[in-house]
Amino acid sequence: MPFGAIIIGDEIIRGKRHDKHFAKTVEILAARGLKLSWALYLADERGIITPTLARTMKTEDIVFSFGGIGATPDDHTRQCAAAAAGVELYLHPEAETEIRARFGGELTPLRLHMGEFPRGASIIPNPYNRIPGFSLGHHHFVPGFPVMAWPMIEWVLDTKYRHLFHQQPESEASILVYSLPESGITPLMTDVEARYAQLKSFSLPSMGDDGVRRHIELGVRGFPAEVVLAIEDMKKGVIELGGTWEPGPKKK
Repeated sequence: MPFGAIIIGDEIIRGKRHDKHFAKTVEILAARGLKLSWALYLADERGIITPTLARTMKTEDIVFSFGGIGATPDDHTRQCAAAAAGVELYLHPEAETEIRARFGGELTPLRLHMGEFPRGASIIPNPYNRIPGFSLGHHHFVPGFPVMAWPMIEWVLDTKYRHLFHQQPESEASILVYSLPESGITPLMTDVEARYAQLKSFSLPSMGDDGVRRHIELGVRGFPAEVVLAIEDMKKGVIELGGTWEPGPKKK
């Protein structure tokens, strides 16, 4: 089941704020032996959000959606999720309980409006201020604030998807290649992938503008046992092509 991320917000699209969710989602998944397969950035526009969710809801992907679940006029994600699923919004009883407990005598209709979720949804607890997010199938909707969103997606993973943790171990190895163009190593990459079915190769050229000698980081990632063999094949292949290599950067 691939993992995807949808990051919603005009401020990010317009460059007023820098997104932090992508890198953190990759980190949170990696800590559990999982990986992100795709990510999308969307503006606060129903004409964009609704069809995107309608499309992703037809897949088996596990999707985290960040932002737009508040109650201000520029928050559309709850309404779009309901429209994409073909259901109505309603005041979720568990969300209502949490919001009433959070605000007490300061409760307003607008605050209670934040508990209106698509029918059939379940809540995602919010440890920061008790205003929950929601899950609809394998789509999980959390606020845009990192202090809230990140613990909430960790809760989703640890509660709903623990059975997926570390089922597909992955490792990575790379070398720095000198004196060869990227086009020159392409056949080597193709050959290695053909011989090792459970890995992918990658090449990251450096133009030398970072103060380092011009080079290509050439590597493989995937099933650990195949990575060990494949990187040795790549070292030999580079020498045969007339290039040189040295160890690549250590992976965290």
